Amino acid sequence: MTNEEGVPQMGGEMRRPSSGRQDEKRTVLSFKVQGLVASTLLAFILLGAPAATAQTLDDAVEAFKRGDAAAAIGTLRVLIEQGSAEAQFRLGVMYAEGRGVPQDDGQAVQWFRLAGDQGHAEAQVWLGHMYEEGRGVPQDDGEAARWFRLAAEQGDAEAQVWLGHMYEEGRGVPQDDGEAVRWYRLAAEQGDAEAQVWLGHMYEEGRGVPQDDGKAVQWFRLAADQGHAEAQVWLGHMYAEGQGVPQDDGEAVRWYRLAAEQGDAEAQVWLGHMYEEGRGVPQDDGEAVRWYRLAAEQGNAVAQVSLGAMYEEGRGIPQDDIQAHKWYNLAASRISSSDQRRDEVVKARNRVGLKMTPAQLAEAQRLARKWQPTPSAAQDVPDR
Repeated sequence: MTNEEGVPQMGGEMRRPSSGRQDEKRTVLSFKVQGLVASTLLAFILLGAPAATAQTLDDAVEAFKRGDAAAAIGTLRVLIEQGSAEAQFRLGVMYAEGRGVPQDDGQAVQWFRLAGDQGHAEAQVWLGHMYEEGRGVPQDDGEAARWFRLAAEQGDAEAQVWLGHMYEEGRGVPQDDGEAVRWYRLAAEQGDAEAQVWLGHMYEEGRGVPQDDGKAVQWFRLAADQGHAEAQVWLGHMYAEGQGVPQDDGEAVRWYRLAAEQGDAEAQVWLGHMYEEGRGVPQDDGEAVRWYRLAAEQGNAVAQVSLGAMYEEGRGIPQDDIQAHKWYNLAASRISSSDQRRDEVVKARNRVGLKMTPAQLAEAQRLARKWQPTPSAAQDVPDR
């Protein structure tokens, strides 16, 4: 849709995306286990070794801290010869991440399998991901689901979430929303924020459970209170629309802001909309521009359109056709050709282009070609 001036409006209904959200699972959740290895082997001791080998694993940690990967690996191999599943798992992580050894997915799979066959839940989760991604083994959703299930049945929350995804999407198992809900719930009741978000979505959409906005809000809130940005965005949506809670723009803004200040681009867009429309906050085009820019610099197409419109109209920022064209152009390049909104954005870009000189048009195109997304900008939220 467009406003009276013909500027494309891309807010749309606040609904869970049906296609991009599946990709988001891969970017936000997929290989969530990488969180285990933010400092892969520096986290050895935190993973909790069996008492009988704790000191030896401590030695491996210390060796790795000193930069002596060979000593660390030597210690692990001694433990492996004793049948330690923990050591097998950790050596697999080293190969998967290329930490201290050449990166080798095949070797990683070998060690994960040895540990997984001994019942090591984290190794089973990793092995499930390797099959799901086709890393070191042929891609096989059935095998991925099998390994996720082995870990899930031991109570591993991450595995339960991933098994829920497999059922929700019908990957490697028959599609079954009821089973998806069952596994999400098991993880959610352990306090897993990702599971709480997905269970909230199932209630909000009435998939596998009776539709219930109140319960959706309950699960979103539990995750949001843990600082989960996506949950905070969705709780903001529920307040903005009065779904499952009394309609309250102020509360919507509060939750959007919490997520936006974590760098969540979608939250930044919605917070920009709230400032632009004066909902829950005093109307302030300058603040709208500020939040749109943070999201646009991350590559969010909706924010890029909104920022382009602000430049075109000179709202909250000096009017600038070059910048308007640049942002419309970038947004058009990021929106699927099958999305009817793309035509609106192209029309806006071309409308601005008709007012520009050849030199201005060339400069706008140069700026668009030069632009690169800057996720780090998400962490540099200006002080209010």
